[in-house]
Amino acid sequence: MAIDVVAGPSEVLLVADESADARVLAADMLAQAEHDRNSAALLVTDCPALAEAVQAEIERQLALLPRREIAGASIERHGKIILADSIAQAVEIGNEIAPEHFGLCVCEPFAWLDKVRSAGSIFLGHNAPEALGDYLAGPNHTLPTGGIAKFASPLGVDDFMKKSQYSYYSREALEAVSKKIALFARREGLEGHARSARVRFDETL
Repeated sequence: MAIDVVAGPSEVLLVADESADARVLAADMLAQAEHDRNSAALLVTDCPALAEAVQAEIERQLALLPRREIAGASIERHGKIILADSIAQAVEIGNEIAPEHFGLCVCEPFAWLDKVRSAGSIFLGHNAPEALGDYLAGPNHTLPTGGIAKFASPLGVDDFMKKSQYSYYSREALEAVSKKIALFARREGLEGHARSARVRFDETL
């Protein structure tokens, strides 16, 4: 059954305020980066001092990582630290990118949860690393990547079900709307469609 979506390269985007720990953010970014050279690890913050501290921590921790060659290539190619004017703007940047993993690394994560509109899986607070979702937390972890979280969802039960839809109108119901159907069709230059909608009610066709 054709249920597949583009899966990868993997990505994480962390939105962080001044309450976040630079060591933790760097470790979370590197955890993503070690997947693949094409993985993406991004941080969006409104705190310049935190941004600088995370950059330094990434360099320090990368040297200690067994998969440092892969993680280093990922950070070099696709790692980003973005400074936003506010957490609200940071969340909007996240929505525009629509990451596979969206971390709300802020002091009040639930206050921002309903502002996240495009994400595969959302990780709330300082104690929910992506690795938690990978291995233990429970929510499905087959997630949309590459920005398709703007219109796609994590793999779910519905993806394994095939459905059909149906339409039924009485003669009276169709007659009431047939001229509107014909108008739409003619605006598209599809006279055959228009006649199909009107032929039951117009003997001149």
